[in-house]
Amino acid sequence: MKGMQVQLRAGVIAVFFAVFCHSAPAQDAPSKAAPAREAMNIAPRATPADYQAHAQAGNITIAAEFTGHSIATPEAVLSTESYVVVEVGLFGPPEARLKLSPDDFSLRINGKKTPVPAQPYALVSKSAKDPEWEASVPSQSKSKSKTSLGGDGNADDPPPAPVHMPIELRRAMEQRILKASLPEGERVLPEAGLIFFEHGGKVDNIRSIELIYTGAAGKATLELQP
Repeated sequence: MKGMQVQLRAGVIAVFFAVFCHSAPAQDAPSKAAPAREAMNIAPRATPADYQAHAQAGNITIAAEFTGHSIATPEAVLSTESYVVVEVGLFGPPEARLKLSPDDFSLRINGKKTPVPAQPYALVSKSAKDPEWEASVPSQSKSKSKTSLGGDGNADDPPPAPVHMPIELRRAMEQRILKASLPEGERVLPEAGLIFFEHGGKVDNIRSIELIYTGAAGKATLELQP
């Protein structure tokens, strides 16, 4: 009987030791990187007065602020050289609902007769940049060629290969822009989001901006600050 107990105890110890050895390396394994923070929507500001300008369209208050070439998402401020951005907020009576669409908005820059229509976020994403990521990329723009007087470079050397943002980061950036864009469809107010307009010029050359709304609530024009 004692012999059987000794054998049983030895077997239990052997099993415990095997399980311990199998699980121990997992404790030393490097932990996985934390997942990227999920993209968030633009939250409406507390009141319409918290924006640059606001105006009435029926019983709906439309508020807006011009942000130039900056795409201010909740996670980071991105940029685009080909578009300008307006953050809008729509407010109404308690439990008011309104059908929203970026197509309800256009932008008149410098008093031009024909205002610029809003553009879908997908087009903006193609030209968007992340200044924080751009700053982290080592500079590769130095020319390898020098003058023949100093010359330790070769004029025939090919230029350095361009550095592209990793696909995972670009997709995350596109999701940020999508989530930050003005939502479409019937929504309970207040609601807010970004609207994009094609304009590749410098913001410094903009003298006047008018945001024009023509939608389900009626019509309104807001004078924004460049």
